Formats: sequence, structure tokens, C-alpha cells
Amino acid sequence: MPELLKINRDRPDPERIAHAAHLIRSGQVIAIPTDTLYGLAADPFNLSAVDAVFRIKGRPGHKPLLLMVNSVEQAEELTTDVPDSFYKLARRFWPGPLTLVVPASRKMPRKIASDTGKVALRLPNARIPRALMDELDTPLTGTSANLAGLEACTTAADVQLQLGDRLPLIVDAGDSGIGVPSTIVDLGPSGWKVVREGAIAAADIAEFFET
Repeated sequence: MPELLKINRDRPDPERIAHAAHLIRSGQVIAIPTDTLYGLAADPFNLSAVDAVFRIKGRPGHKPLLLMVNSVEQAEELTTDVPDSFYKLARRFWPGPLTLVVPASRKMPRKIASDTGKVALRLPNARIPRALMDELDTPLTGTSANLAGLEACTTAADVQLQLGDRLPLIVDAGDSGIGVPSTIVDLGPSGWKVVREGAIAAADIAEFFET
């Protein structure tokens, strides 16, 4: 059974954050709450940890992984040839439930981009993942903490039911935020495209670009 670590979502205890960060730093995968759903947090530059994320979820290896960042500046380090639309959307919707797909920098592991040449980035409006990223000074994987094909998890108990025998630790901060996934917008060379409608309506993205 995994360790259940209770952390206050609004005032994360530094010692508990340091404990969770230690596991990530050592190559482990843990489950944490975000502002949308519970997610699987690992060091995206540790390839064995990334492999473990795919294995834990039972996720096909050809699918790219979403990454969480703690600032626009950190996002810039993971990208190249960032379009102006990235900054416009980030100013409007970050931190929040919007994932932006942009060209990946050469430093990004191919396993993360899944040979697409792109990386999906999100700055969550949640203190726990941001505190972990501050502690580790690195982005984190942010794919949902559930078995592939099953319903996403909104509580630590949900995660334990699906993945309890596959994780060393689940951070328990009560219900996750809005309970639906982030909206994903691909900012390709031919323009923007909503590839998954989630917490932010596609119509709101379209309206933003029209103003």
C-alpha cells in the first residue's frame, strides 16, 4: 500500500513537500492533486521515471506526456520558436486549466514529446505542484493519475483504488480542483487548434482570439 501524505492544499507544509520531492528526486512517481484532477508527478528528465509513468498508467508509449511548469520562464526553457499566441494565452489563462502545445526544445527527452517535436505545457493554479517544482527546480509530469481508459481521479481515495499497488506515495489534499481535465490548444505553424476541450470552453478560446 502507498503512503498517504496529507498536505494542506492552500498552505503546503514545507517539510511534507520536501519529503514528496525527495521521492521524485530519487526517480519515483507519486500522485498529487492539481487544480483539475489528481496527476502523476515525476522528473521528466529522468527517463526511467518517465517509463514508470507509462507503465503505471498502462499508457501507450507513443502518446506524449503533459508537463507542468511553475512559470512562463520555465516554459520558455522547454520550447523553441515560441509563437506570440503562446504569450497571449499564457497572460490570459495561466495559472489555470489550459495546456499549450508548442515546439519542443532539443533538451526535451524524445519520450516526453513522443517524436512529435512538440511539448504540452501547463502552469497549474494549485499550490502543491508549484511548491514541489520550486523545491525541485524542475518541471513535473502532469498526466492524470488513473489507469488508461478508466475515469480520472478527483480524490486520493480514487487514486488508491486504481493505482495503490503501483505508487509509493499519494499526496492527499482532499478533492481536486474543478474535476475535469485542462483544455489543450495546439499552437502550430498554421494557427491555433483546440485538440481537447476541458475546463475552458473552446468558444472562450475563440472569443479571446477574436478580441
